[in-house]
Amino acid sequence: MILPERIPGLVCLARLRGAAHGLPGMHQALDGYAHRASKGSMAKLLLIALCATTQLMAGTRPQADDPVLDRQWQSYLSTDSRSPPALDFPYASCFSAAAAEHDLPETLLLAVARGESDFQPDARSSANAYGLMQILWPGTARQLGIQRLSQLLDPCTNVEAGTRYLRELLDRYRGNLHRALAAYNYGPSRIPVSGGQLPEGAIWYSGYIKRHLDYVLHGNGKKRSRSKPSAYQSGDRLFIIHFTRPYRAAAFVDSLQPELQDIRLDWFRRPEGGYDVFMLYTSEAELEQGRQLLTATGFTPDRKR
Repeated sequence: MILPERIPGLVCLARLRGAAHGLPGMHQALDGYAHRASKGSMAKLLLIALCATTQLMAGTRPQADDPVLDRQWQSYLSTDSRSPPALDFPYASCFSAAAAEHDLPETLLLAVARGESDFQPDARSSANAYGLMQILWPGTARQLGIQRLSQLLDPCTNVEAGTRYLRELLDRYRGNLHRALAAYNYGPSRIPVSGGQLPEGAIWYSGYIKRHLDYVLHGNGKKRSRSKPSAYQSGDRLFIIHFTRPYRAAAFVDSLQPELQDIRLDWFRRPEGGYDVFMLYTSEAELEQGRQLLTATGFTPDRKR
């Protein structure tokens, strides 16, 4: 955990004070957080969140790098698209069948499903998107030939529909996966086939799915066992904090991750809104190690959210 005394010269707080210039009472609030951070766990978390989002208070947001993401997706399609998943993910037969039918990498479909719903077949978003691949009802669903909402709650039907939609988008964008994913999230009417500037949120979504693809391909980053892949367990996580904006969750993870050594942090978009940060673990021993690292900072997170 990043404690105030471990931030060299309290640079972070100085930046926050500068960003808060002209905001009545903000300097006093920041000083209060710094004082309470040595005593209370929630104050520590708030201080980290504030430090991680200094740019936001200054009026700027961290932006994904559009050209870099584009190249990363091109590299994936040319070198890693045929690699098997690192874990045995839920509804594997649905994903493998849809991948074969529409000539798309299974790992890509798994990454989209993990990012969209974390494999919850009854997930529903505030925008009225449903199921594993979060298909919008009724608009996109009916374009894909789905006439009943109950169909979207069937895992294989939902995966097939989402895969078919992604295939259509990839063809529309001439094999540019970065733009196809941006359109999957933002809608094709808002994403040009070529040229132009992609919306910041669409670029973010492409990078968000790329993060989940890295997990699908590599799991927790440790060496793969030669035996059968272990089952994906979405419950093997420790809830840390909730954010309303994705860039805040990303900045928080980037700030906190170095403090947790080999313990991996991740964050997910919740279908009902907002973004949760979790600590992932693969064994009781790893859970205990993570708990010790976190409780050493003065708080005990929930096992599940």
